[in-house]
Order: sequence, then structure tokens, then C-alpha cells
Amino acid sequence: MKKSNTPLPASPSRRLTKAERRKQLLDTALLIVREENADRLTLGHLAVRAEVSKPVVYDHFATRSALLIELYRWIDMERVRTFAEAMTTTPRSAQETAEVLASAYINCASDKTDEFHSVGAALAGSEEKSAVFQELLDNCVAMFVSVLTPHVDMPPRSLMQCCIGLVGAGEALSAALARGRLSQDEAVTSFALLIGGAMEKSKS
Repeated sequence: MKKSNTPLPASPSRRLTKAERRKQLLDTALLIVREENADRLTLGHLAVRAEVSKPVVYDHFATRSALLIELYRWIDMERVRTFAEAMTTTPRSAQETAEVLASAYINCASDKTDEFHSVGAALAGSEEKSAVFQELLDNCVAMFVSVLTPHVDMPPRSLMQCCIGLVGAGEALSAALARGRLSQDEAVTSFALLIGGAMEKSKS
């Protein structure tokens, strides 16, 4: 579910808009994390790598913590968007959907080497991280709703409540995997059974 990000090149014919500049800075920040490590991501180093002045970076991110929070959020939103698009544009049976959704969720949660977890580790102790993490869980719920909608027969609110429960179960299984209480295959299989059971129950 990783997405290749290449910073927008500076155009000699026009200045980047504020939104384009922000994207360029986030793309460059992601490259720094990927190529050098999250510890190297400072506002000054970002300015050097993005080939802009420090005031330009500070105009978008007042502090390193603000940059990390925004990058943390942005990486997750890109992962969720890319995965949701792939799941909703490729026809799959209900069983296949449950298996792919469970596998993708558990695999992402257990991958401690990718950029998302690197940035998360750099944010350890941040008061803002817990609030942002809840926002990201809400994004996951929305993704589950999008993926499962074609396979269930329940009102939108009931489906949302069901997906909140499923995401909570996914987090619990991921935590058990991280503590060594489950293998990755066991976590994926258990999660797929829960997702499949929810889809079956909706049609009974």
C-alpha cells in the first residue's frame, strides 16, 4: 500500500500555489524519512532538500512537531485512499473482500519499518498524537464502510457502527500480534472471519 511520491519540481514559469508548495514540502519530507530516517527530518533540513528558504517552510509548519503530525496524517490518508480505491474498483466476492481487507489491515499495522511507523515513533510523547491517531482510526472506519457497502444489507448508520467495531477488533488483533500472542497468519485469519461474519449476519 505504499505510494511513490516524487516532489513537484519548481517551475521556472510560475510560482507554486500554497497548496502545491505544501504538497512539495510533504513529498520531500517523506523522502527524507524514507532515505535518511525520521530523526533527520527537521525544518532546516527540509528547506535544504526542498531547495526553498527556511521562512517558506515555517510558513507551512510552525514547528517540527507540526510537520511530523501533518506528515503522519498525510501518509495515512494516502494509504487509506489508495487502498479504498483499489478495493472498490476491482470486483471481488464477499469472501475475497474479507480476506484482502483483513490481510491489508493487519500487514500495515504490523509493518514497523514503513514511513508511517517511523514518523509515529518520532512523535512518541506528543500530546497531539493521540488526537490525530483517533482521526486516523475514523479514516479507517470510513474506508471499511466504503469497501463493505457493496457486500452488506444494512442501513448506513448500522454499517458505520459495525465498522467501528471491526476496526477496534483489527487494532486489538494487531496489538496481540505485536506482543507475540498471535502469529501474523492467525491475526489475519481471525480478522477475516470477523469481517466475513459481519457481512453474513447483515444478510440473515
